[in-house]
Amino acid sequence: MKGRQIVLGQVFGREAAALMLDGRLEDLLIDLGDAMPLAPGAICRAKVDRLVKGQGGVFLRLPDDARGFLRDRSGLREGQSLLVQVSGSAEEGKAIPVSTRLNFRGRHVIVTPGAPGVNVSRRIRDDELRENLVSLGKAALTEITDPPGIVFRSITAEAAEDEISTELAEILELAAAILADREGQPELLLDAPAPAELAWLDWADPAPDSVEDGPDAFEITGAEAMVQQMLRPRVDLGGGAWAEIEALRALVAIDVNTGSDHSPAAGLKANIALARDLPRQLRLRGLGGQIVVDFAPMPKRDRGTLDQVLRAAFRSETTETVLIGWTAMGLYEISRKRDRIPLTRLARAEDKA
Repeated sequence: MKGRQIVLGQVFGREAAALMLDGRLEDLLIDLGDAMPLAPGAICRAKVDRLVKGQGGVFLRLPDDARGFLRDRSGLREGQSLLVQVSGSAEEGKAIPVSTRLNFRGRHVIVTPGAPGVNVSRRIRDDELRENLVSLGKAALTEITDPPGIVFRSITAEAAEDEISTELAEILELAAAILADREGQPELLLDAPAPAELAWLDWADPAPDSVEDGPDAFEITGAEAMVQQMLRPRVDLGGGAWAEIEALRALVAIDVNTGSDHSPAAGLKANIALARDLPRQLRLRGLGGQIVVDFAPMPKRDRGTLDQVLRAAFRSETTETVLIGWTAMGLYEISRKRDRIPLTRLARAEDKA
């Protein structure tokens, strides 16, 4: 169908949510279940287990005997309790990445303890509305001794003031309660949002044209077939060209091929097609870490054009991504935060169940 559609249902036997744009799968959220002890976004009390000088970080004990890794070890001592938030996914057998920078997300606002200030989304351009939101935020913080930061999200431009203030008060109260619960044994204090809840938080602006909800919603909308396609390494780039995306233990390897097109511009066309779709492919496949792309052969003078296409493609990505550039062997390197579990791992977990 045309337009923006949210699909709520199940895939791989797990609760899931999908965002479709003009019939194409754009984003995918899947309940991790037992695939990972703590999902990204969960807030918990942890204990310092072991300082690691060589790695410049510290291993933590998390709830349910899980292990966490915090990169910043400054001021920490073994046995100390602290609050952390899961910041990404971990490979099997590795520690879960966490951060001490907590954020409490709502549909209209984000509360950020330790990062004071009242900020408004840049997408809100009405000066009067921006001033009203800043005043609303400051008023909510007047009686708080150590006030956190507040970020008003873009959807507040369409929301009623009482709706915004009610949610803000609830999140501030939740944040205060969790921040006061620092001491004790490792414990989960706030679970990560379920896929349907996260879809409501992140995909409701702009408002979807339709919402398909039900156990067979993925099958009805065709989203299930698109998810299954993401389990295959091959990506069709049009005009006979294709790419292969393979997740290895150390890195993600991507190979671009022109196929039957032998024209002088075949390499650049295939490379541009892959570059434009690469953020979506990585997002849906849940891939991150070190990424190496072996682009199809093309003249060196065309590298500047491809660089511009890549920068434009990743500009709107919320996942932290660094476009490192070309190596001496003509490969292209990308570093991307691992904030999701690979889709293939979730599919394997269903097969084992």
